[in-house]
Amino acid sequence: MPTTSAPVSASPHRESATADLDVVPVRHYGRWIAAVAAVAAVGGLVGSLAKNANLHWDVIGHYLFAGLIFDGLATTLWLTAAAMALGLVLGTLIAVMRLSANPVLYGLASLFVWVFRGTPLLVQIIFWGYAAALYKKVLIGIPFTDITFVQADTNSLLTPAVAALLALGLNEAAYASEIVRAGIQSVDPGQTEAAHSLGMRPALTMRRIVLPQAMRVIIPPMGNETINMLKMTALVSVIAAHDLMSNIQDVYAQNYQVIPMLVVASIWYLALVSLLSIPQAWMERRYGRGTSGGARVSPLRRMLAGATTSGRARNAEKESKR
Repeated sequence: MPTTSAPVSASPHRESATADLDVVPVRHYGRWIAAVAAVAAVGGLVGSLAKNANLHWDVIGHYLFAGLIFDGLATTLWLTAAAMALGLVLGTLIAVMRLSANPVLYGLASLFVWVFRGTPLLVQIIFWGYAAALYKKVLIGIPFTDITFVQADTNSLLTPAVAALLALGLNEAAYASEIVRAGIQSVDPGQTEAAHSLGMRPALTMRRIVLPQAMRVIIPPMGNETINMLKMTALVSVIAAHDLMSNIQDVYAQNYQVIPMLVVASIWYLALVSLLSIPQAWMERRYGRGTSGGARVSPLRRMLAGATTSGRARNAEKESKR
């Protein structure tokens, strides 16, 4: 009859040798040297700026929370919000037109993107600011007839704030349309076919099926566009729209403290961009759930998690040796 052999036990000398081995993580000395050098360089730069008397920190502190600065901040914020809302709504419409099978709609949308994306934003701001030189009055009526429904003076209608809003919003619409179009095209066509097979109309399919899935692709670049829009509002200072940069220029045109006032503007722009980055990161995580990109962790969090894990491993090793 067959016999079963007893399992061969490992040698006690081998077990003791394995137990005595300590797992040592790989030391990345080059990374730490580069980190120390970078911190030293940044510390030296910060120290030199702090000791530089030409910055006039007293002037910076005086104007950092001045009322004129807060007035400019209010204009900058509402211009950013209104221009992004106009650009997003109009950009979505243009994106749908560019995806349309109608050649007229496709041609008009392509022409809009070509014009507003192909000319500098500064040129567009100046154009809208001085549009009264082209048309003295704004007329709404029946073309090629003398019938007019609404008539207004261009200078009274296109104030600097309105001109800045039109320039920023229309320019953003050209870029937003390409972002939205890319997001729509990233959705599997089978989703649209399945919705149509259930009797859903194209408009309802776009609103309830396609656009929610496209948000995962749309949100990250649109968040960057919002941050970029906040900074691009500084260009409207050329038409005196009373934004943050316009008020800063008014101040240093009187006291000639150009660098300190630019530092004040930079501090506020950095603060606003940092605040905008928080909801952008939250929305990216929310719409990126279920994908590999949605699980990305920042290097700082990875470092902190790694330090915590290493500490727990060392504590566990000490407990086992006891």
